[in-house]
Amino acid sequence: MKRHIFALLSVCLMAVSCNDFLSKENPNSIESEFFFKDETSLVIYTNTLTRSWVPDIIDFVNGDRYTDTHGWDGLYNFYTDKYDVGDMTSWSWTFLRSVNYYLEHMGEADVPQEIHDHYEGVGHFFRAMFYIGKVQQIGACPYYDKVIDPTDKDALYKGRDARSYVCNKILEDLNFACEHCSGDAQYRKRSTYVNKYVALAYKARFCLFEGTYRKYHEVDHSTGKPWTAEEKAEGEKYLKECVSACEEIMKSGVYGLIDDPAKRSTQYRDLFTNPDGCANLTKEFIWARDYDATYQVNNTKYSINDYMINAQHAQYAFNRDFVMTYLMLDGTPFTSKYQGTEYYKASFNEECTGRDLRLAQTMRTPGFTRNGGKVHYAPDLVYSKTGYQPVKWLYDRIDLDEINSATYTDVPLMRYAEVLLNYAEAKAELGQCTEQVWNNSVKLVRERAGVKSIYPTAADPYMAAYFPGVTDPVILEIRRERGIEFTMENLRQQDIRRWHMGELLVRQKTGMWIPSIETELDLDGDGTPDNMVSAKLTEKAGIKVLTINYNGSTLSGTDHQLSEGDHGYILPYQANRKQYNWSEKKYLYPVPAASVTMNDNLDQNAGW
Repeated sequence: MKRHIFALLSVCLMAVSCNDFLSKENPNSIESEFFFKDETSLVIYTNTLTRSWVPDIIDFVNGDRYTDTHGWDGLYNFYTDKYDVGDMTSWSWTFLRSVNYYLEHMGEADVPQEIHDHYEGVGHFFRAMFYIGKVQQIGACPYYDKVIDPTDKDALYKGRDARSYVCNKILEDLNFACEHCSGDAQYRKRSTYVNKYVALAYKARFCLFEGTYRKYHEVDHSTGKPWTAEEKAEGEKYLKECVSACEEIMKSGVYGLIDDPAKRSTQYRDLFTNPDGCANLTKEFIWARDYDATYQVNNTKYSINDYMINAQHAQYAFNRDFVMTYLMLDGTPFTSKYQGTEYYKASFNEECTGRDLRLAQTMRTPGFTRNGGKVHYAPDLVYSKTGYQPVKWLYDRIDLDEINSATYTDVPLMRYAEVLLNYAEAKAELGQCTEQVWNNSVKLVRERAGVKSIYPTAADPYMAAYFPGVTDPVILEIRRERGIEFTMENLRQQDIRRWHMGELLVRQKTGMWIPSIETELDLDGDGTPDNMVSAKLTEKAGIKVLTINYNGSTLSGTDHQLSEGDHGYILPYQANRKQYNWSEKKYLYPVPAASVTMNDNLDQNAGW
């Protein structure tokens, strides 16, 4: 019943547009003075903010599908249509108004000072979250720390505040939240509430983003002008703030990695398929979206299983270039076993042997089973066009209702593993990632995956080619680790953008090596063929087109080809390949054209 109340309040408190403000005689009538009376009112209001902010599991998982790690058929449309000044919808300020109203009125509640302080910290946290989203999407933007009176035209139609100014205000809010939010166990229950450690973790994430963004980008894309000396120097300040936030969490002893050496072949995937992860895994989950079968609060209208196996709703596929980044169990690069680029000719079975244990817990590899090990499942080339099919979020359960049944997988919005890798990266960017720092962070994450930890002293040529211009071996290895540990967790877009590696987003995606056409393949290693790739000439003489067969299903189309015509690695989605493009302006979305037209004080992002 409480959850229905929260949903209703969310509608009441959030769904108020600017037009409503201008037309209502009293725009605050919904949020009237009788509401803030006691602690319960603060709980209800902040729970509403939480539920309005955190993503559904599908939005969360989909966050990486348009990045370098995945091959996705919507890539072309995303990097063209998505960046259209006439279609942008990133200019909503409703959530901010609700947060500012809360901060102005929550003091009316009759509560002890420590309760007041905690919930005031929560309000500052959400204002910081709102502006983090704005800065990372559109850069410079108007900053408001109070509710705007509908008659205040100067405030309503003000111009954009500088990115550096907004970022400093974000840091002020995050510091306030870190100092005032409580870290007591009651606020860490089921990892669903904002608390001191959530604020610290998000401070670290934001500061790492801004610190590396200032380092790797020569210009402020809001203006197209180089950073001032002061703005450039601030990058180091943000990196140091990231380190201090991570160290406070690490020294607290409250969180740690889930690691049982006897369960390393399954424990990573268990984090994402446990139907009640928050209740059992609070050691690693710092903040999560909690779903609960008892209250029939499920995470999507379709089962997450459906999205992992049903091509009607999703066709997730990993990019082979990314798959190559998984290390061997002995800590050496897979690609180092081969001369030159001969690793691209490795068979699927060769690719999956002796690798980082997360590989088999992230995608279908030979031996993958479901239903308690009773049924083998090969990669489905009809569903997953590159051949690398995700299992990271796939339940083991098999039943007739798995397509439409509700599921209750909790969504980890912030994990302790990220704190460790944020810490390592910030230290590396400051030139301070010693072997001791490495052992206290990256080593723990790698060993949890069964990989021998080796402190890097020389750059892996494959990783140096993957991230052009980066030569520091420690930074390259931390980037490798982030990609593997957090794939399908909605972090890769931000990483690629802050590293100034946008070209990776539109680089040619590749799939598994097919040694020959018209030859049956056994990709699950059970001795029975499960896939076959055929090819036929198209109307354009000499161009081979894939016809893929999987368990009686067939897919044909001009989008998919083999690199060598009748053999080679899969080249998915070729029809629009030449139209992919990237440019500097795309590190930020444009300000919506309608907003610029309505407000003469708003300027557009550089290049748009």
